[in-house]
Formats: sequence, structure tokens, C-alpha cells
Amino acid sequence: MKQNREKRIMDAESQDKRKRDSRKAREAILDAAEAVFAQHGFAGARIDAIANASGYNSGLLFRYFGDKLGLYAEVLKRVDREVDELLAHVFMPLLNDEVTVSHAPQFRPFLETMIKTFFDYLLEHPRIVSILTWEMAEGWQMFAKITSQFPTENSEQFEIFFHKAWMAGLLRSDFIPKIQFSMIFQICQTYLASLPLYQMMLSGEDLAATGHFARARKYLINFIVAGMMSDPDGTKPTI
Repeated sequence: MKQNREKRIMDAESQDKRKRDSRKAREAILDAAEAVFAQHGFAGARIDAIANASGYNSGLLFRYFGDKLGLYAEVLKRVDREVDELLAHVFMPLLNDEVTVSHAPQFRPFLETMIKTFFDYLLEHPRIVSILTWEMAEGWQMFAKITSQFPTENSEQFEIFFHKAWMAGLLRSDFIPKIQFSMIFQICQTYLASLPLYQMMLSGEDLAATGHFARARKYLINFIVAGMMSDPDGTKPTI
């Protein structure tokens, strides 16, 4: 009886160790894949380069992720989970708050915080900026193949929220709410992806300095909020 119990304990510990090793390997492979996809895009990324960077053999990559597209999908799904968790932590308690969605003094800081959250996330994840920029350049062809794998609940909640804000007179336009929500993220992405160009235009300034990012973020917040929100007098033109 005692031997059987000890064997069960040893088997359980061995299984836990295999699970930990598997998680560690998967994360290392995803980190390496993210770096290679960021540098070369999907088409230019090589499985052997990802395997070498991860420290694991290509056979394990195929075992865990199936093929290169499956690996690419998992990289982007990890990003999607991180963003969803960020949004859930910061915004979800407010999405059903009728005061936030119907009064400018509450809605404006909500919108400002959303822009700041997206900007800071992308600033901290330059590889994601590069991957998304590759996607834009290639017409989102690879993303179209995997988009059905991403949950839509959070974006639908924000879509409803933006529609309510329009109905309350807080937004200038009733243009497709899902696109308005998406463009907040994409404007931040475009700015950060274009920094090398801006640096060439302004060679005397350090655009990578912390102070510059703070100024840029403030500018984008003011720019986006001014473009999206109605004028204080309640004017709500249809655009």
C-alpha cells in the first residue's frame, strides 16, 4: 500500500514536471517566433531560424504548433490575450456604466485612458508593432487565414459602447464603431512604426527619449479625442 502511494506521488510529480517543461518550451518557441516574424515577416521567417533561436529542435515546433501558420497564429493569439486582459482590467467595469457612456466628463477620460493603454502596450512591445506593420504591407493576407481563431466578445462590447456614446451625443460620427475602436490602436501603431522615418526628418532630436514618448502620447490623445468627440456645445455632425 505504501509503495503504491509513493508511486502515485512520483507519477504526479513527474507529470507536473513534464507540464512545466512543456509550458517553458512553448513560451521559448513563441518568444523566438515573435522575434523572427518581427524581423522577417511571415513569408521571410524560417522554421529552422526559429528553432535555433528558441533552443529547441524544429520537430518540437511542429509537434506543438503543427506548421508555420499554426505557430504564427499562436504568436498573435498570445498578443490578443494580453490585450484582452489589459482591456478587461482597465475598462470592463465601466462598459456597462451608463454615466460613463452618456456624460462627457466621464467619457473623455475613458477615451483618453484607452489611447494611453494602447500606446503604452505597443511601446513596450516593438516586435508586435513590426509584425502588424508587415501584415499591413502584405494586405493582411496571413491574418485573414487565422482571424476566425480569435474571440470577438471584447470588441463587440466596445462596439456597443461606442454606439451608445454616439446616441448620447458624445461622438462626432456614427461611422462603424468597430472601425473607430480599431483605428485608435492602429494610429498608435502607425506612429511608433514610423519613428525611424521621423528620426530621419528630425536628425537633431532624440525621438527615442522617454520625454519625447510622453509628448507624443499626449499629442495623439488630444488628436484622437478631438477628432472623435463632439464639440462641447453638443454639436454632433454626421461624418
